[in-house]
This record gives sequence, structure tokens and C-alpha cells, in this order.
Amino acid sequence: MQKDRIFNWFYEFLISKGIQVDYAIYLNLLINITLLITIILIVDFITMKIIVTAFNQFASKTKTNFDDYLIKNKAPKYLAHLVPVFVVLTIIPFILKDFPKLLSYSDYGFQIYFVVLSLWLIRSLLKTLKDYLKSLENFRDKPIDSYIQVFMIFAWMIGILIIFSIITQKSVWSFIGAFGAVSAVVLLIFKDTILGFVASIQVSINDIVRIGDWITMEKYGADGDVLEINLATVKVRNFDNTTTTIPTYYLISDSFKNWRGMQESNGRRIKRAVLIRANSVRFVNNDEIEKFKKIQHLTSYIDHRQNDINKHNHQNQIDKSLLINGRNLTNLGLFRKYIDQYIGNHPAINKEMMVMTRHLAPTPQGIPIEVYAFSTDKRWENFEHIMADIFDHLLAAIPYFDLECFELPSTTDFRSQDLFSKIPNKTVRAKNT
Repeated sequence: MQKDRIFNWFYEFLISKGIQVDYAIYLNLLINITLLITIILIVDFITMKIIVTAFNQFASKTKTNFDDYLIKNKAPKYLAHLVPVFVVLTIIPFILKDFPKLLSYSDYGFQIYFVVLSLWLIRSLLKTLKDYLKSLENFRDKPIDSYIQVFMIFAWMIGILIIFSIITQKSVWSFIGAFGAVSAVVLLIFKDTILGFVASIQVSINDIVRIGDWITMEKYGADGDVLEINLATVKVRNFDNTTTTIPTYYLISDSFKNWRGMQESNGRRIKRAVLIRANSVRFVNNDEIEKFKKIQHLTSYIDHRQNDINKHNHQNQIDKSLLINGRNLTNLGLFRKYIDQYIGNHPAINKEMMVMTRHLAPTPQGIPIEVYAFSTDKRWENFEHIMADIFDHLLAAIPYFDLECFELPSTTDFRSQDLFSKIPNKTVRAKNT
């Protein structure tokens, strides 16, 4: 054949120069391999130049960015590397025809290289698909990484089976049959991967978590935005700029808080209480009522409420020589109503959502008066400013109602007291003696 004559030309030339047959064979092999390597490098360079240039020109003319991601993930380069492999697989049998063992080993090696290179090309295509889908609005918050990783795992498993088939010269189906026999071991090894895959599907179908959601999972120290949802882990960037990774399966097996509902709603909840000392709560007499009427948020309420109270007490002939008799206003009740009016007129509160001041059950630390409302601005920084502004005002307003806010005594409180002044004189004298 013509190809045999080409690759035996050096052999015939060396024989004609009087070189021994054994030396001529090995020298011919060395020269042919050198030429083959040179040809491979030239072909690889030319195909790389042609394919990459063609892809770049094509990508610059199209509107879609899919081909741009192909170039970014080096898919054209991997595709160009496949051409020299076909050249080698075509030429190598003619070069190594006198070396059958070396021919079989090299053939296996290049076939394995072709399989690995194909896997890298598939990996590049899958990464391109992932990047492209993430650029679309409908898929931006979906766990694309998990599905790409699953496909890549299956691709590598098939590639490994093909490689074993090449090495052992047995059918791929025989390995698949053996694979079924050891499925229990495989399930044990890939338990976390399988659980993660199932969890990723459930998370996606049930829309439990999206990329960009703010989640809180105190058990694992996660409190921040979801960056990635992979096959095995979920990456969360906390608000202190640390990163927490959570096993994907735990999103469906454990409880966590997703703040997406708050972010999509019309307000962010304010739920905080001030503690009022119980012994500062009392009835309000007529003289004090006039004083409280000067508070603008209470004027109309006191007029209306006091008329109802006076009418009730008069109809039932209540003895008002003691304030406890009949119906009365209290300083705590007026303070609660003041909070209602103040919150209801605050410009940063959403009036279409729940606005309420709650009187909670008394505690050893005092009586909790809780504000329950929703701010119109849901951004964290602004929300904190709104809540701080409200409670700054309420804390400053407490003394105007002759109420006291509860707090535990500090060291300076004890130092300001003359403790020995409360001890009987006899006890002091006994200690002195």
C-alpha cells in the first residue's frame, strides 16, 4: 500500500546504506514517531487556529451569549484537540505494524485519551449550559449547579466504564451488569450525593429556596443570602461576610427560616416591647386628665372616653370618693392609646397591614407593652432606623405618663444608696462592739 511505502521509506533507505535490519527497524520507528509528533503539533495548531477563530467570529455576529460562554469555557479548544487524536489513530497502525504489543498499548492509550478529552468537552458544554441558563431571568434563582453536577457524574461514570472496557477488551454491558451486583456498595458510597440530588429536585419543584434568598438556619450558623445550590451543599454568604455551607439534604430534613415572603410582601414586621414597672401603674384623677389632654394624640380620645366613663358612673351611682370604684382611666391605658395613635400616624408604617399595641402578660421584669406593626421600607438598615426612631420616642414619652421603664440595677445604683442608713441602730452598735 502507498501508506506502507511512505512509513517504510526510511527503513529501505537505511538498508540501502548498509544498516543492519534490527537497527534499521528501530531507527525507522524513532524517525516515524518524531515525524508523527511533528504532524500532530502542526495539525493541532492549525485546527486550533481555524476552529477558535471561526467561533470568535461567529460569536461576535450573533445576539445570543451562548457561544460567548462556549468560548469562555474553552469548548472550541477541546474540540480542536480531538482532530489530532483521529490523525494519530489513523496513522499509528502503519508506524507500529512491526511492534504488535506496542501497537495495542498505544491504541488503548490514545482511545483512553480520546474518552477523557471527550469528557472534558462534555464538561465544558455543561458548564456553558449552566452559565447560559443562569443569565436568563427565569432560571437565575434555580439550582442549576445541582443538575449539571448530576449529569457530569453520570458522564464520568459512563466514561470510566468505557475506559475499563478498552483496557479489558470486554463489553460495556458486562461492566453494567457487574455494577448492578455491587449497587449496595455504590449506594453507600454515593449516599450523600443521592440525597443531595433528591433534595435539589424537591427544593426546585417545591420552590423552597432560590438563589438570592435570605435564609436563617441557626443550627448551622447561617444567616444571609444563598449564593449557590449545589448537589451536595448550599453556600450562604452571611451578613458578616463569612460563608456557611449547609448540606443540601438538610434543607428538607431540618427547619430554617426563609425571608423571601417578607421581601415580597408590603412591609417588614416590627415586634418589640417595652417593660413597664408594675408599681408605676395607677388610676388617673380629674386634675391629671386635664394635663393628659394637652397631649395632641390623646385629646379627642380622652374627651370621648371620659364622657362614656362619666355617663356609666353616673347611671350606676358609683361612689367616686375612691378612684378604684367604677370605671377609670389609667396612665398605662393612656400610654397604650398614645402608642396606637403615634404608630398609626407614623409615615414609615404601612397602614394597610396590622397595626397594634399589645398588653402582654406581666413578667418578673414588668409589664410588656408590645408594638406590632409593619414598616413600608424593608431594607435592613432603614428598617432598623425606623424601629429605633419609634422606640426612642416611646422611651422618652414614658415619664410623661408617670410610668417607669424596668431595668435591673447597676453597680452605680448600689453605690448611690447609703446601705447602712437602712440598718437599725442596734444592729450597727452590735457590729461595732
